[in-house]
Amino acid sequence: MVFVSKDQHQAKTRNLVIIGILALLIVITFVISMNTGFIKLTPLEVIRTLFGYGTEKQHLILFEFRLPRIVISVLVGMGLAVSGCVLQGISRNALADPGILGINAGAGLAVMLYISFFPTTTSVPVFFLPVLAFSGAGITAIIIYSLAYKRNEGISPMRLILTGVAVAAGISSIMIVLTLRLSPENYQFLATWLAGSIWGSNWKFVLALLPWTLVLIPFVFSKARVLNVFNLGDITATGLGASIEKERRVLLAAAVGLAGASVSISGGIGFVGLIGPHLARQLVGSRHQFLIPAAALSGGLLVLIADTLGRWILQPSEIPAGIVVAVIGAPYFLYLLSRLKD
Repeated sequence: MVFVSKDQHQAKTRNLVIIGILALLIVITFVISMNTGFIKLTPLEVIRTLFGYGTEKQHLILFEFRLPRIVISVLVGMGLAVSGCVLQGISRNALADPGILGINAGAGLAVMLYISFFPTTTSVPVFFLPVLAFSGAGITAIIIYSLAYKRNEGISPMRLILTGVAVAAGISSIMIVLTLRLSPENYQFLATWLAGSIWGSNWKFVLALLPWTLVLIPFVFSKARVLNVFNLGDITATGLGASIEKERRVLLAAAVGLAGASVSISGGIGFVGLIGPHLARQLVGSRHQFLIPAAALSGGLLVLIADTLGRWILQPSEIPAGIVVAVIGAPYFLYLLSRLKD
């Protein structure tokens, strides 16, 4: 029989309440986002349209433009945040993030290579994009992992960060060279994509991203105890019977899959994988049974807010969600870096 202390029960209840509050905030932001755009829809018009009583124009705006984009924003935020949570767990590095480590850049390079060798952006199959981005992100992750790993030491957190930054810089240089061969149409598309714009705003993109999210996030959640063991260090974890390198590779593949699929639809949105897990850790602690769902909800909320603000601030123009997130994320990254130095 397992005995649970009163304090543990209270902590569990508190964490579940916090996760519920995060879910409620997403619902509230979801509703606000449906009312945000160049063409105004009042809350009453949105409700009427949702129940099939709106005009044809209102139905088109809500169901064909806004709702797919809102759903994609939430899914992308969840995927990037859970990816960052996994990377921080397996590397025991508070600064690990798919953007900072260069995984996002690898996914972007794969998509860019495809675009550069085809005449128009419309030739990119929607359901092929996540697979394409996963391939680029996976190759990049293997390169970073191989360069950062030492046989007798394993993965050094600082070496992992430095290797990721160096690889990301190299990939960015390659991408700059490749832009020289792009047509003006594709260059405009790529510039918007790299800035982190939720460009895939129809239900086909939702269906392309949804399987990756529905499969990989529950899989990562099933590995919560393994991630908890990683916090103890490789030596202690091995002593407890965990197959460290096998589990690390499996979890790394899941993190790469989530990041690659998300980046293929949203472009280069950075810092979500850094901010989401850190915010969740402040709210629910470091146990991954609560940390993973809290990070997913925090990431989804962050991207949804960023995309909503980007559509609202400079109407009728839009600010890519990636830029809004970067305005928040860059100072936060510097803050974390200063704390780690102390």
